[in-house]
Amino acid sequence: MSAPRAELSPSLQDQVPSEARIRPIQQWWALSGRGAVKVFRNGEFIFAFVSPVFLAVCFYLPLSSLMNVYGLNYGQFLMPIIVLQSVGFVASSAAMRSAFWETMGINNRFRVLPMPGTVPMLARLTTNGLLLLVSLLCATAACLVIGWRPMGGVAGTVTMYAVALVVGLLIALLADGIGLIAGSPQATSQALMLPTLILGMMSTGFVPVSQFPEWIQPFVRNQPISQFVNVMRASDAGALTIEILMPTLWWCGGMFVTAVLLLQFWSRKVRG
Repeated sequence: MSAPRAELSPSLQDQVPSEARIRPIQQWWALSGRGAVKVFRNGEFIFAFVSPVFLAVCFYLPLSSLMNVYGLNYGQFLMPIIVLQSVGFVASSAAMRSAFWETMGINNRFRVLPMPGTVPMLARLTTNGLLLLVSLLCATAACLVIGWRPMGGVAGTVTMYAVALVVGLLIALLADGIGLIAGSPQATSQALMLPTLILGMMSTGFVPVSQFPEWIQPFVRNQPISQFVNVMRASDAGALTIEILMPTLWWCGGMFVTAVLLLQFWSRKVRG
């Protein structure tokens, strides 16, 4: 049996050739590449395409004629929620991925390696970001088929997709923390499914707020999904104002703070 390897003092570490040391950027790149390959092999790219198509078919076909009565171009109206539901699919995948890493002990293996603790998290976020880009492209294709067309010019369209991308990354980061704390894919799916379902259906994404009962309209109007939808619609129409944008900025700030707290809680939990 070989003797355990002694720790190198900082002065001796400086004498190790740079070629023999693996930099964090190389570790991040390797883990991100493996994550991307696994996403492809698991068929998540296929679900990223099927999810927005299924949503568009299920809601556009039965409701488009009804909404035309109210003078709505329902393909144009439906576009933001289809994009955000695709973002929700990425969040579910992010949470399941982090929960799988925790369950299989992958995070424990990384902690005994000479690797900064943020590298695995950033690698998962990169993988989730790649899946998010694919989901946005697939959602855009589905929306174009049902009649959506960009109406806000270059600036409005870029702003709309920037909002979707930022929201998607923040939700993926939040889901990553939830998956780590939940510790099992089954618990993670249960923790995410109900809130996502309620917020999606009880939002202005599918029907205007006036179609809800009066007693629940304040919740529908002010909950995060509705606020994100409002910003995307205003951007797409070239009518975005700071008053419309501010609630979304507050919700994004809250998601970021919550995600950081969850990741810190998990980090202290595993160290203690």
